[in-house]
Amino acid sequence: MDSVAFTIGSFSMHWYTLLIIVGVSVCYFLVSREAKRMGISNDFIFNLAFWVIIFGILGARLYYVIFRFDLYKDHLIDIFKIWEGGLAIHGGIIAGLLTMYVYCKKYKVRLTLMTDLVVPGLIIAQAIGRWGNFFNQEAYGVRVALSTLKNLKIIPNFVIEGMRIGNIYYHPTFYYESLWCLLGFIILLIVRRLKYTKVGQTTAVYMMWYGVGRFFIEGLRTDSLMLGGFKVAQLVSIALFVIGLLMTMIISRKGKFEDLYNDKNNVKVLY
Repeated sequence: MDSVAFTIGSFSMHWYTLLIIVGVSVCYFLVSREAKRMGISNDFIFNLAFWVIIFGILGARLYYVIFRFDLYKDHLIDIFKIWEGGLAIHGGIIAGLLTMYVYCKKYKVRLTLMTDLVVPGLIIAQAIGRWGNFFNQEAYGVRVALSTLKNLKIIPNFVIEGMRIGNIYYHPTFYYESLWCLLGFIILLIVRRLKYTKVGQTTAVYMMWYGVGRFFIEGLRTDSLMLGGFKVAQLVSIALFVIGLLMTMIISRKGKFEDLYNDKNNVKVLY
C-alpha cells in the first residue's frame, strides 16, 4: 500500500500527514461555528487553536518517543519524521489540555466551557486521523481469520485487504476506533444541544466514551506503548473514564437550571 497521497516535484504528501491536516481543519471549522453561536470572538478561537495545535502535535510526538525511545536512540533524526507515524493521541490530548488551561487562565475563561466547545470537533478529528494508520499499515490488532473479519459485516473489503500483511490478516483496530469516535461525535452533539446540559457535561461524556472504547480496542492491539507489563493507553483510558465519571457526579448535584451550557450568560465577550 502506498503511504504517499501525492507528489509535486521533490515534495511528497503522505496520507498520514494529510489526514491529520483534514482532521484538524474539520475540528477548527466545527469549533469556530459553535463559538460564533455562543458569541465568542473568532480571534480568541483562532489564537487558542494556533497554540493548541502546535503543542498538541509536539505533545503527541513526545509522548510516543518517550515510551518507544528504543526505536530512536540510535537514530535521533527519526524523531522528527512524524509522517512515518508515531503520534500518540493521549499525549496530544494532555498537551492540548494544558495549553488550553494556560490560555483560558490568562483570559479568565472557564476551561470546562471551552472543552465542551472543543470535544465534539476533537473526536471527529480523531475519527479522521485514524485512517492515516491504515495507509501506514500500523495500529492494527492481533492476527485473525479472514472469515471472522467478513462475518463482522461492518468492515469494508478494502479495509480487510489493507490489513493483510505478509498474507496474514489482522484486526483493523484503527477502523474500530474510527467508528467508535464517529458514533461518539454524534452523541456529543446531541448531549451538547440538550436543554439542561450543564457546563462540563459534554467534556465528561467525551472522557468516559473515549476511555471505554479505547480501553477495549487497545486490548486487541499488538503495538501498544508499554509501562512495565501494562498498556499505557489502557491506564490512561481508565483515568479518563474515572475523571469523567467524577465530573458527572459533581455536576449532577447542581440544580436543574443552574450553570447551563446553552445559557449565553456563561460566556463573556472575548477580545
